[in-house]
Amino acid sequence: MGILITPTTNVLVQGITGKEGQKAVVAMRDYGTMVVGGVRPGKGGETIEGVPVFDTVREACEMISDISVTTVFVPPFAAKAAILEAIDVGIPQINVIVERIPIKDTAYCLAAAREKGLRIIGPSSLGHITPGIGRIGVVGGPKSQVDEIFTPGSVGVISRSGGMTNEISWQIRKMGLGQSTAVHVGGDMLMGTTYTDLLRMFENDEQTKGVVIFGEHGGVYEFEIAELCASGGYTKPLAVYIGGKFASAFPEGVNVGHVGAIVERGKGVVEKERALSEAGVMIAEKYEDLVSLISARI
Repeated sequence: MGILITPTTNVLVQGITGKEGQKAVVAMRDYGTMVVGGVRPGKGGETIEGVPVFDTVREACEMISDISVTTVFVPPFAAKAAILEAIDVGIPQINVIVERIPIKDTAYCLAAAREKGLRIIGPSSLGHITPGIGRIGVVGGPKSQVDEIFTPGSVGVISRSGGMTNEISWQIRKMGLGQSTAVHVGGDMLMGTTYTDLLRMFENDEQTKGVVIFGEHGGVYEFEIAELCASGGYTKPLAVYIGGKFASAFPEGVNVGHVGAIVERGKGVVEKERALSEAGVMIAEKYEDLVSLISARI
């Protein structure tokens, strides 16, 4: 069973009338996910791809019971209001697909969600997928491509990169394994659902026998993995690749890659790998090594 979605999960799409929102409706429904409603102020009463549209999230939740997941496909300037609207009605899981949200808006929303015990995945996330069960967002691309990449299995996948979520999952499948759940956590500086949040969930998931993580230089999230493993909070096999060793040649403060991939002294690849290795985590020299490392241990 997946850690973030079930066969009965009801999904809302905020920003459903936009191009990306409509694309997501098709992508999710094609994979069997139940998209039950959408939101676009001023468009209430219309339908998009057969999905009813409401003016507000509250109206959607009053008309449709058991909405447990929402996806946010609105422009960056409208993201804060859209996320807070979902938080206000208490939707348990809020997937923020939006890129380029001002960091102060992200910080405010994450604090508001934490206060109410709600989960934000993202921002700047393509979503997540539990093969054979459903997907949130557009991770994996068109259904024909998704079916070539993902298959039910025992390896959990966590990635900062949307493209590498697909690439690593495909390599897992080529090895004859499959994925329990694959999550693109997003590449922004602030991460709503962190590596350690997901590792705790994978630890308690019977289907998951091991996890691979594609990380990046900058930030402290990988150091949190080391602390979790060292304290016994995660005990299953874990292989990690951290991209960006070349970044050590750049001046501090330079952004290389995603918004969150900032060169910071003492928080580079070497330091992260050392901390993880000391905590018993397998370190991949190349991302291609993730699959061979995990397959040898599960």
